[in-house]
Amino acid sequence: MDVTEEKVVKGVKFKNLQKVGYPPDMAAEYEKQGADEIVFLDISASVEGRKTLLDVVRKTAEKLFVPLTVGGGIRGKKDMRDALNAGADKVSINTVAVERFETISECAEDFGRQCVVVAIDAKRMADSWVVYTHGGRRKTSLDAVEWAIRTEDLGAGEILLTSMDADGTQDGYDLELTAAVSDSVNIPVIASGGCGKLEHIYDVFSQTNAEAALAASIFHYGQNTVGDVKEYLRERGVRVR
Repeated sequence: MDVTEEKVVKGVKFKNLQKVGYPPDMAAEYEKQGADEIVFLDISASVEGRKTLLDVVRKTAEKLFVPLTVGGGIRGKKDMRDALNAGADKVSINTVAVERFETISECAEDFGRQCVVVAIDAKRMADSWVVYTHGGRRKTSLDAVEWAIRTEDLGAGEILLTSMDADGTQDGYDLELTAAVSDSVNIPVIASGGCGKLEHIYDVFSQTNAEAALAASIFHYGQNTVGDVKEYLRERGVRVR
């Protein structure tokens, strides 16, 4: 769930955001459908220079029993602690991780690396992918695959990998990017960006080493339920919870 102004939103390639619902209610519905985890990303916090919407995080966490990952506006250990105290099980960092690499190690040391998710927003540039920060608004000089390897070395427990090129298009995940990153690290990689039908989720599991697939559009717009996805994957021999 991408969140801004206390509403879940969905766009295409990080632009043209449309409001689709209220985070606590949508999270509860997805858990009822069988979601294994919920990801809550306050996508405008870093750009606006503010902290995460902790009141909404708290209300969302109160409705859930499955793990909740929270990100957006996390500037260091105190913000991560606040998010965990608000009910998050894991905390996602992107901008601060790029701006101050040691934040990853500090948070892993204090809270355990299982709590630290590094989000990588990547856009294709010729034959590689470049990392972006601030909700996809600022280009960095970091290569996405090299950065993924470094985040693992620094203490990241998971990588949330979003293809900015595929985001919201519903044309399928960037399998090449996902394979390149998941083949290069030993920690779980969550594939994100581009899911538009059940086959896309099967493709990401059958053609890459991603441990999980994040999807939004197909659920937000009622095309499929989480139960539909799990049944489809089981029928094709993919082990799901």
